[in-house]
Order: sequence, then structure tokens, then C-alpha cells
Amino acid sequence: MKSWQNYIKQITIVVGLVLLVFLMNYNDRLEKLNQLTEKALLVRAEATAVFETHVSLKTQIAEATSDLVTEKEARNNGEIQEGDYRIVPLPAPGAPLPDDPILNSAPERIKKWQIWKALFFGE
Repeated sequence: MKSWQNYIKQITIVVGLVLLVFLMNYNDRLEKLNQLTEKALLVRAEATAVFETHVSLKTQIAEATSDLVTEKEARNNGEIQEGDYRIVPLPAPGAPLPDDPILNSAPERIKKWQIWKALFFGE
């Protein structure tokens, strides 16, 4: 009878060790699954950002190459089309021209000893 009890104990120990190995392997796999899930979320977020940037750039390209925007920018820069007449308004007589520089005299620089003299003697 003792041999059966020893045999059952040995089988129980072996089964316990096998279950322990399986649990450790299962734990490692769960850890790897969590790491891969986190990486997948990061990659998905980066891919979304890249896609949004792509869509934004395509929109900007479409706007920049459209005829209406190109013509508007040309008009804002003072360019004219064939058949247009350029009109330059002249200023009223006696009005200052924008090209005339306005001279401002630089303020006289006060020396430090003059500041101290004014501070102590009240000049």
C-alpha cells in the first residue's frame, strides 16, 4: 500500500511541476501580449497622425494650385493680366511722399557724472 501512496505522491508532484511550467509560460505570453498591444496602440496613433498630415498637405496643395487662389495672390502682389491697365494713384500736391525720410534727432546722451551731479546738487 505504501508503494501506491508513494506512486501517487510522485505523480502529484510531477503534475504540479508540469502545471507550474505551463503557468509560467502562460504568464510570459500574457506579458508579451500586453507589450505588443501597447506597441500596436502607439503605431496606430502614429499612423493616424501621419494620415492626418497627409490629408492636410494634399488640401494645401489643392488650394495652392487652384486657379482662383493663384490669381488672387497675383493680384495681391500687384501683377496684372494681359489687357489690364495699371493705374497708379498720385498723391495730392504738397503731401509728403512716403519715400521722404523723416529725420528724428537723436536724444543727447547724458554722461554718468552729470547724472550724479544732478542727483547730489539738484541741478
